[in-house]
Amino acid sequence: MPTRAPDAVILDCDGVLFDSAAANVAFYNAILESLGEAPLTTEQEGAAHALSSPQVLEKLFGHDPSRYADALRIAATIDYRPFLQLMAPVDGLHEVLGDLRATYRLAMATNRGRTIPDLLREFELEETFDVVVGILDVARPKPHPDMLIECARRLGPAGRSAVYVGDSPTDGVAAQAAGMPFVAVGDRCDQRAPRIGHLRELAGFLARRAADTTRSGGR
Repeated sequence: MPTRAPDAVILDCDGVLFDSAAANVAFYNAILESLGEAPLTTEQEGAAHALSSPQVLEKLFGHDPSRYADALRIAATIDYRPFLQLMAPVDGLHEVLGDLRATYRLAMATNRGRTIPDLLREFELEETFDVVVGILDVARPKPHPDMLIECARRLGPAGRSAVYVGDSPTDGVAAQAAGMPFVAVGDRCDQRAPRIGHLRELAGFLARRAADTTRSGGR
């Protein structure tokens, strides 16, 4: 965690703001069905949650460039909006984000791309984040640090003390590569990472850390 209290909080989307496992699996299974392929295995479903679409499809079809190109083409033509109905916001999402906005600048860093605008509209989050960065905004998706670095840049001075909140090992690796403090949600990340069980615990967690920093002589 930081040696000073953060001025900004950068949040992952899937697994932090939403339980989107069902939506992601259904989307990739729709692609596979169009290709005449079997549905995702349990192991592949895990990748569907943490990685970008090009990364998932490369895992599935990277051994066959032609098949991979077909999968990318089909993915680009599928309307994701029906799959948004399968996404479940975490309990009290708007209240939690509102509380965070009272203290911090907020950003989202997600391996989503073209689905971001529809997601923000569907769940009435268009005015919630100061910055939103997805895979179309950077050269490389997570676990590369590009997304977090770009969020910090767009946040301006507040970005210099930002903390990243994610739920997967991919998020932890990206934060470490960006030199950014990381808070894990749930139990999927490295057990050594500072963690909370639910997003609603984040404001209190950060407040306690800030108080500890002040008592120890930091900001």
